[in-house]
Amino acid sequence: MKAKPETIAHVSINEYSFVNKKVRGVVEASQFKWSFTWAFDKGILYVNPPLGRALIEDSLLRFLLKKDYELEAGNEYKFTISAKF
Repeated sequence: MKAKPETIAHVSINEYSFVNKKVRGVVEASQFKWSFTWAFDKGILYVNPPLGRALIEDSLLRFLLKKDYELEAGNEYKFTISAKF
């Protein structure tokens, strides 16, 4: 049986602000690295740079929604993406 393709994404949370209703951090997967801001009161995720953004955006948003109340500034997390980058 052929193994399913996957990539491990590493997430670092730099800021989690209830006052500003935003989470800021960095996500790395394979050779790509993006910074992100999640405006959780509006449900909007901003990912930069745009190069490769389509690879990570949906998976990152699902991760953030799932782990929302577990996230803390200064911590690192990881999740698996069902695709090979």
